[in-house]
Amino acid sequence: MMAMFPLGSVLLPGAVLPLHVFEPRYRQLVRDCLAADDHEFGVVLIDRGHEVGGGDIRSMVGTVARMVQVAELDDGRYAMMTVGTRRIRVNTWAPDDPYPRADVDDWPDLEANDQTGESSVDVDLEDRVAEVFGRVRRVNALSSELGDESADVMAEISDDSLLASYHLCALAPIGPADQQRLLEASGPHERLTMLLAALDDVEALLQFRLRHPSSGAIGDSEIDFGELDEPPEFGES
Repeated sequence: MMAMFPLGSVLLPGAVLPLHVFEPRYRQLVRDCLAADDHEFGVVLIDRGHEVGGGDIRSMVGTVARMVQVAELDDGRYAMMTVGTRRIRVNTWAPDDPYPRADVDDWPDLEANDQTGESSVDVDLEDRVAEVFGRVRRVNALSSELGDESADVMAEISDDSLLASYHLCALAPIGPADQQRLLEASGPHERLTMLLAALDDVEALLQFRLRHPSSGAIGDSEIDFGELDEPPEFGES
């Protein structure tokens, strides 16, 4: 069984997630993970419900988070930095005793040539990554021009095409529902194709706002997927 952190946001492999933990059950999760050899727990998106108090409906696909920096505060709270390492699929949920736990399996991405059957796919994938990277930068620049919070247009991505496909999903100005669909893509080729389609919608909305300045922000797409200034908090309401 793996300790699990259901969240209102999506953690992608290769992305950084800062957390501020003060609910008693999640403090126990942190202590148990620190006592283990791997210092890992799973993160899944809450489809419906709330992060605090239980009663939520959780996604069945998530990401393993590894603790890379943990500080215990004077009052017993924890501030920690984690990084997403690999994708997992939830088989079954155990009772939340004392915190959420689940039976999970690693769920590796299909290799690109398994998706297309073409030996030249590595080159094709590198080209697609470059294409999507340019598109993400352009859409983020447009979002920034409108005064929305957005990822740094000069942010870099991995040289590894698989990891880069996740980095681009984290940098794109899209909401958690879209990020979850991209996390669940069969592999990097499908993920990048889906991301381009999502960016088409975002860019169309941003262009509409440029032509109609009084229309306001575009809601779910107005999200910063860089490092959070204020980490998510987990505690009693």
